[in-house]
Amino acid sequence: MRLLNMSAEILAILEQIEREKGIPKEVLIQAVESALVSAAKKVVSVEPGEDLKVEIDRSNGSIKATRDGKAITSIDFGRIAAQTAKQVIMQKIREAEKEVIFNEFYAKIGDIVSGTVYRFERGNIVVDLLGKAEGILLRREQSPHEEFRQGERLRAYLLEVKKESRGPQIILSRAHPNFVKKLFELEVPEIYEGIVEIRSISRQPGERTKITVHSKDDKVDSVGACVGMRGNRVKNIVNELRGEKIDIVRYNSEMREYITTALAPAKISEIRLDKENLRAEVIVENDQLSLAIGRHGQNVRLASRLVGYELDIRTKEQEVKEEEKAPEILPKAKKTKKKVPLTNIPGLSEALIKNLKQTGIKSVQDLVSSDLDKLLKVKGIGKVKAEKLIKKAKGLLG
Repeated sequence: MRLLNMSAEILAILEQIEREKGIPKEVLIQAVESALVSAAKKVVSVEPGEDLKVEIDRSNGSIKATRDGKAITSIDFGRIAAQTAKQVIMQKIREAEKEVIFNEFYAKIGDIVSGTVYRFERGNIVVDLLGKAEGILLRREQSPHEEFRQGERLRAYLLEVKKESRGPQIILSRAHPNFVKKLFELEVPEIYEGIVEIRSISRQPGERTKITVHSKDDKVDSVGACVGMRGNRVKNIVNELRGEKIDIVRYNSEMREYITTALAPAKISEIRLDKENLRAEVIVENDQLSLAIGRHGQNVRLASRLVGYELDIRTKEQEVKEEEKAPEILPKAKKTKKKVPLTNIPGLSEALIKNLKQTGIKSVQDLVSSDLDKLLKVKGIGKVKAEKLIKKAKGLLG
């Protein structure tokens, strides 16, 4: 049986690729063998049902071709093998590099990555991620008041990685609330170490962020840790966000105190809670109304998202007028049985909400009334997480 020689140099190249790219040499050789079969079929007559094989000797690179077990000696594989091997190797390298890039950045979802502005495409920003890959900062994921120049360095939150034929698509964000959360984790050692935890966060990109923090150690001031010496820590984050204002709120299990702090700098006169419907009527003096509501309703809207309560701001004067006109309105409002959405529970992901709804748990009330066994059947929920969810839900309902 005649042996046809494949260049020993190509075998050496395959071994080098195995070392540098992490693609097993055997995978490459099998791919070359498969490609050679296709090449051989173009020059050898093969009848239906006949088995054509091409094998490469792993030790010396020699090639043998057989048809139904009989050697084929009429093919010169020298030129064909070299050209085919080159094409297959390049294809496998491209595939492997795409896979490596995908795996590397998929593992970084939820982290902050750095890069350089490469080009602009219809309002989107293409970012060179340190020469390894390109990320895309979509228009909707950009903070509205930020502008970047080509070549400028930027940091962004890695939101999503998708597999596509031309390579992984890496979606970045500077508008996501978790971008601010991750910046605090990087800037504040106490948060990174777990001494201080971020309980909730609400954000209007480019304008203002409110963030609730809580210290697990009585000796550590959660707000002070986030502000830093002379305000340096929070200043660094504000600078990264191009001047976006940040309100750091100390968590309080007493909801009236929590709401009061969340609505700062406005001074609150009185708060009436409707825990069943997660609503609160907040009474302020006339001169505090605009401060409590904020520009275009920004302050009350962000505070409402932060604490998980619908906040109704009004002055004492408005309260008196409404009571005179319709004294029966408030008692009726208290009787409503409005279901509280699961989105009001801080830290609950969209995927987990979807899984809960599939099992019939569609509101905070449903969650509170569910037993532990039912929750454990929900994908992504273990015993500890189930107990925490029930505790959070009960806390929202009072």
